[in-house]
Amino acid sequence: MEDAITKKRMMYDKLFLGIVIFFSSIASIPLLSIIWQLFSKGYKQLSVNFFTMTSPTTFDALVAKQSGEPMMGGIANGILGTLFMTGTAAIVAIPLGIIIGVFLFENKPPRLCNFIRFLVETLQGLPSIVIGVIVYAWVVVPVTNSYAAFAGSVALMIIIVPLVSRSTEETLKMLPRSLLEAGLALGIPYPIVVIRVLIPAAIGGIFTGSLLAVSRSIGETAPLMLTALGSTVINFDLSQPTSAIPLLVWEFYNDPNLADMIWSSSLLLIVMILVINLIAKGVLKKWRIN
Repeated sequence: MEDAITKKRMMYDKLFLGIVIFFSSIASIPLLSIIWQLFSKGYKQLSVNFFTMTSPTTFDALVAKQSGEPMMGGIANGILGTLFMTGTAAIVAIPLGIIIGVFLFENKPPRLCNFIRFLVETLQGLPSIVIGVIVYAWVVVPVTNSYAAFAGSVALMIIIVPLVSRSTEETLKMLPRSLLEAGLALGIPYPIVVIRVLIPAAIGGIFTGSLLAVSRSIGETAPLMLTALGSTVINFDLSQPTSAIPLLVWEFYNDPNLADMIWSSSLLLIVMILVINLIAKGVLKKWRIN
């Protein structure tokens, strides 16, 4: 009797495993199709010039097409602009998000924490174009008086902060209660226990959440259109317009002569995001909370 029940359970287990694999394979088809489409059309433009030269002009692209030669130009201004603005935003947003997450974890006072948690959740679900409009009204017009990398960094910071704070709060909630109790039992003040015990124990989840937040901000286009605008040259001045890979994809889309650059730029962008996500998953697996 027990053998029959065991066989029946094993049969159900294999059946549901097959169903999960089947639907997971179906769900992965769109992603694999996108990657294949980008690779098949984008690898032709990948070269040393693609990573070292700035974006070509319409005239350069037209001349290259008429002569049948490869297009001279790249997206170095977009690559460095993306790293510059995202890095500037992350330097401020990640520590701020961790502080907010720790404060929400403590939940003292409850009313203030609930209000801040509501604001964080609202920001997390806010469309990025709305963030761009807000930063344009609050930073571009009164502060920088023009489109600037600083305004783009502020927009990306607003996107990163709620993601980091939520991941920090949830990671701290997953820690064993015994860690906090052991620290308090030794007579260590509560703030020191949080800083020296809880945060180091949760560093894997916090780091993973931070990487995922940064990976999302890298692909944002709408807020940068209203804040950083874009530039044909490499710029590291926060007060000047700066380009980014998503902005270049949009610019190439609007110029038929530069259409070939869309695929290579999109391919590089999705590879960057995939690499960051894989690193995040590797870190989470290594520092998984037991």
